[in-house]
Amino acid sequence: MEDIQKNHEAQRGLQNRHIQLIAIAGTIGTGLFLGAGKTIQMTGPSVIFAYILIGIAMFFFLRTIGEMLYNDPSQHSFLNFVTKYSGIRTGYFTQWSYWLVIIFVCISELTAIGTYIQFWLPHLPLWLIEIVMLALLFGLNTLNSRFFGETEFWFAMIKVAAILGMIVTAIILVASNFHYTTVLSGKTVNDTASLNNIFDGFQLFPHGAWNFVGALQMVMFAFTSMEFIGMTAAETVNPKKSLPKAINQIPVRILLFYVGALLAIMAIFNWHYIPADKSPFVIVFQLIGIKWAAALINFVVLTSAASALNSSLFSATRNMYSLAKQHDKGRLTAFTKLSKAGIPINALYMATALSLLAPVLTLIPQIKNAFNFAASCTTNLFLVVYFITLYTYWQYRKSDDYNPNGFLTPKPAIAVPFIAIIFAIVFASLFFNADTFYPALGAIVWTLIFGLYSHFKKI
Repeated sequence: MEDIQKNHEAQRGLQNRHIQLIAIAGTIGTGLFLGAGKTIQMTGPSVIFAYILIGIAMFFFLRTIGEMLYNDPSQHSFLNFVTKYSGIRTGYFTQWSYWLVIIFVCISELTAIGTYIQFWLPHLPLWLIEIVMLALLFGLNTLNSRFFGETEFWFAMIKVAAILGMIVTAIILVASNFHYTTVLSGKTVNDTASLNNIFDGFQLFPHGAWNFVGALQMVMFAFTSMEFIGMTAAETVNPKKSLPKAINQIPVRILLFYVGALLAIMAIFNWHYIPADKSPFVIVFQLIGIKWAAALINFVVLTSAASALNSSLFSATRNMYSLAKQHDKGRLTAFTKLSKAGIPINALYMATALSLLAPVLTLIPQIKNAFNFAASCTTNLFLVVYFITLYTYWQYRKSDDYNPNGFLTPKPAIAVPFIAIIFAIVFASLFFNADTFYPALGAIVWTLIFGLYSHFKKI
C-alpha cells in the first residue's frame, strides 16, 4: 500500500530545518545585495519604512496562504485552493499564469548566473555557462526533495553569513567610532561610523513622496516569491508543525536581514553619499580591508541566483504536476509521472527545456539585456496572482471547510483590505515608470486575453 501511495503522490522529504532555511532564502534576494544603494538614494533612511510596510503586507498575505494550507496540507500548492474555492476556470487561469511566471523567473535567474560567472571567466560564452549550470541544477532536482532541501540549506547559509557579517561589521565600527576617508559617488568623504548618520536631519520624504512610492515597487519585487513557502508545505514531513513556525518567523527575518542590513549600511556611511550604481556591501567590505570584496559579493549573489533558479525549477515542476492532475488530464497526463525518487520527472524536463530560452535570448542581438527582458515579464503577473489568492481566501472563509480553530490570519477584516491596498498602490505605480510600464500593460493584456480564454474554455 505504501508503494502505491508513493507512485501517485510526490514524496514528503523536507525536514523542519530545511523549510526554515528555505523560508529565509525566500526573504533574501539579490536586490538587497546589489540594489540597496538605489533604494537608499531614492528615499534615504525612510527606506526602512518601505521595507517594513511591504514586509507587513507580505506577512499577512502569507498568513492567509498558511491558514488554508494548515487546514488542508494535502494540497501540493496553495494555488490548488483557487480551483477549490474560486472555481475551476479561475484556478485554470491562475495556475497557468503562475507557472508561466516561474518559468520566466528560471530564465532570468539563469541569465543572471551566467553574468555572475563571467565576472571570473569573461572569455567564456554566456550561453555555454548557462547550459552547464542548468544541467547541474537539473541533476540536483532529479534527486528526492531531501537533496533539494540540503542544497537550499547551504545556499541560504551563504546569504545569511554575508548579511550577519555586514551587521557585525557595522556594530564594531560604530562602537569604536571608526573614522575613515574614502571616495563615494565621486567625492572624497571623511566621516565616522555612527548612528548619527541615520538620524541627523531625518526627513520622511527627502526626495518627495513619489520617490517613496517608487521605492515600494522595488521593495515589493524583492519580496516576490516569498509565497514559495506554500509550495514546500506538501514536501515537509510534518507541515502542520513546520508551516506556522516558518511563516511566523518572517517578521523577525525582515527586521534582521533587510532592516538590519540597511541600518548597518547607513550607520557606516552618510546616506547622501551612498552610490546608487554600486553594491553597498562591496563598499563596506572594501572599507575594512577586504580587497577582494567585489569577488566575495559576486559569489554571494551567484549563490543567491542559483538558489532562486533551484527553487524555481522545483516550484515550476510541482505546479505542472498539479496542473496535470487537475486540468487537461488527457493532454497533460504524462506530467503526472513520478520518478523513483518521487519527483514529477516529465514536469521537470519541461521546466528545464523552457529554461533553455535563456541562452537563446543571449544570442538575439535585438535584446540588449536578457536578464531585464525576462525579469520584466515576471513581477507584474505575481501581483495578479496575489490578488486572486486574496479573493480565494475570502471564499475559503465563507465555505464549510473554514476551521475556526486552525492557524488563523490575525484580524482578517483589517489585514486583507490592507494587503489589497498596498498591492494596488504598487501595481498602479508601475504605470508611472518607463522601465515597468510595458510589463505592467502586458500583465493586464495577459489577464484579459487568457482570462477570457479560461472563462469560455470547456473544462
